[in-house]
Amino acid sequence: MSEEIIDLKDVLDRVQDDKELLAELFDIYQEDFVVKRKALGEAIAARDIAKIKEIAHSMKGSSGNISAKPLHAACLKLEVLAREGKTDGMQEVAVAIDGYFEEIKVYAARFKKDLGL
Repeated sequence: MSEEIIDLKDVLDRVQDDKELLAELFDIYQEDFVVKRKALGEAIAARDIAKIKEIAHSMKGSSGNISAKPLHAACLKLEVLAREGKTDGMQEVAVAIDGYFEEIKVYAARFKKDLGL
């Protein structure tokens, strides 16, 4: 993947270079993501467009907060599909979102290890 999963410079600027705070934010993000992703899967299975749009929007915002730019872009794509009422392609985007999340988990674990946390 050509783009870094987390734009570290951007997110450190956002948290005023507080690396311990960022490590906590990564933990909170991951806990929140798991809940939202489960709800998203259920909404996609039910073809609940309004719920998909709502969850994708929320996931987009939280991904942006930690500067997870590829995941942010994927959530935006899902939100646009929902806004346009298009369910075709949603499952593929959800799979991409899962892949990006796995990369974030690895990144966050490495970040915390490097901090000695």
